[in-house]
Amino acid sequence: MNRLPLLLRVSANAGASLVLAFLVLPILAVVPASFNKASFIYLPPRAWSGVWYERFLADPEWRTSLINSVEVAMLATIIAVVLGTLAAIGLRRIDGRLRTLVTGLFLAPMIVPVIVTAVALYRSALDVGLSGTILGMSLGHAILALPFVVINVGIALRAVDDNWLRAAAGLGAGPWRIFRTVTLPNITPGIVGGAIFSFITSFDEVIIAVFMAGYASKTLPVKIWESIRLEFTPVIAVAATVMIALAIVLFALAQILSRKSGSPSR
Repeated sequence: MNRLPLLLRVSANAGASLVLAFLVLPILAVVPASFNKASFIYLPPRAWSGVWYERFLADPEWRTSLINSVEVAMLATIIAVVLGTLAAIGLRRIDGRLRTLVTGLFLAPMIVPVIVTAVALYRSALDVGLSGTILGMSLGHAILALPFVVINVGIALRAVDDNWLRAAAGLGAGPWRIFRTVTLPNITPGIVGGAIFSFITSFDEVIIAVFMAGYASKTLPVKIWESIRLEFTPVIAVAATVMIALAIVLFALAQILSRKSGSPSR
């Protein structure tokens, strides 16, 4: 009788591991594919080589698209973090149905199909001259990243007791000092988490980038999409591996920062 819960737990863990492997292993298959020596992708590679990494770094179009992706992601992250943090703080001060309505508006980019958002952004960008620019694409990506910041910072704000804010105000601290010394230290993990999700969302995004990208502002996902349509060489797997590696590094960084912020100070 006592073995049944253990058997169920082992079965559940095994099933979860199989589902995770089913989802992750096809994605990780691009890593060995990037080390093909031949000009066509074989799995497993018939001969291993890093020649396609050299070609990726030597090709100015691939390098430029990678730099553009980093620039767009950084700018979109800054915009999303600033606006999302302010929005989360403002939502905390609203009660009732109005709060639900405003929250729904901020979370709408997660619900509305991206293609609809892309078409609307493209038409609006044409009117203001932002189509085909780094700034225009960054603003579009910031809209998609904004819900992640609002959610993460909103969760972090639950740990901030209103009595702390009243006590700081009673001691003579102004609004900015209260935010800097009381609110900000407690919501930093939420800001960091929202920033990382924002960066990854922007760096991997392709639909809005296809609509908004010009020749000089082409991002890495757009370059991958164009290359797949023309030729299917291992350099595409190299670009995908770079994106996977960056995502892993960012998530590892988020874990390290969250542990440091959660560790007790001496």
